[in-house]
Amino acid sequence: MRVLAAMSGGVDSAVAAARAVEAGHDVVGVHLALSTAPGTLRTGSRGCCSKEDAGDARRAADVLGIPFYVWDFAQRFQEDVIDDFIESYAAGETPNPCLRCNEKIKFSALAQRAVALGFDAVATGHYARLAGGVLRRAVDADKDQSYVLGVLTAEQLARAMFPVGDTPKAQIRAEAAERGLAVANKPDSHDICFIPSGDTRAFLGAKIGVRPGAVVDAESGAVLARHDGVHGFTIGQRKGLGIAGPGPDGKPRYVTDIDAESGVVQVGSAERLQVGAITAERAIWTSGRAPSGPVECVVQVRAHGSTAPAVAESTAGEGISIRLREPLTGVARGQAAVLYRPDPVLGDEVVGSGTIAATAQ
Repeated sequence: MRVLAAMSGGVDSAVAAARAVEAGHDVVGVHLALSTAPGTLRTGSRGCCSKEDAGDARRAADVLGIPFYVWDFAQRFQEDVIDDFIESYAAGETPNPCLRCNEKIKFSALAQRAVALGFDAVATGHYARLAGGVLRRAVDADKDQSYVLGVLTAEQLARAMFPVGDTPKAQIRAEAAERGLAVANKPDSHDICFIPSGDTRAFLGAKIGVRPGAVVDAESGAVLARHDGVHGFTIGQRKGLGIAGPGPDGKPRYVTDIDAESGVVQVGSAERLQVGAITAERAIWTSGRAPSGPVECVVQVRAHGSTAPAVAESTAGEGISIRLREPLTGVARGQAAVLYRPDPVLGDEVVGSGTIAATAQ
């Protein structure tokens, strides 16, 4: 097959490309330039898309003996990922930009261009497993990235390859060193790639500006503090609330609700964070079709969060109704609810996903 290897400049994508070459595929490496100012987006293990990353990717391609190109997707990334991130927070939601990048950039814009150029598949360094169109968790549970891939359609999965998902991260680094890849010990990127400072509140504040509102007690409705914008808060947040101290019962207060229209941020006890039902929209089913009836599954609502057993059912208008058998906490609008079918032998299978629109206790 002709394979386009997306090479970020990190160890995982370099080894993914190497394995695609070793498997006998005709491989071409490509680095995505996602920043309009690439020199500013890496500080140690924070950020990405810097000139350093492009150089690291190019050197890895040279070691592998494959052609290498840099494609400019900065404008598309700005519109589909960064702008979406800002708008979601301004609306009181909590989005996952990595998930959106996979959905809109790597397996949509990039894959479309790859197909137009005659490639059969796009290979990435994501930690997940894929066989026969079935997406499963990676062998390395600590590095598993199936959650942020849960937004991929059956058509996108049919043209995807995840060569490193069957191997623990430590072995991937060792393999990279054996292959002579200089990125073998390069630190993993973390946090949000386009916020290299790691200060999400400051980034959003600079983009959105001041939108004053009130922090109120969920029980009494009493105003406890003022704030400069709902973008500084997310469901389940405990610190940085601007309030004097714990509740009347001496226990910590958490953000329990956000109303972007009124600017009201409610805070209350941990018990108020428990969610028993989720309504999601923009449903994506990895099989390519919605299930005909209820699906026994487990649901995950954060990239590295815990799961809870649930029953999910497709609803009208590309929605999903999810009834949890055990409550989850810290569930926010804008997050993805990714559904898995448990399989202790082969690895949990991703059934589908939806964007959380509402919750209930």
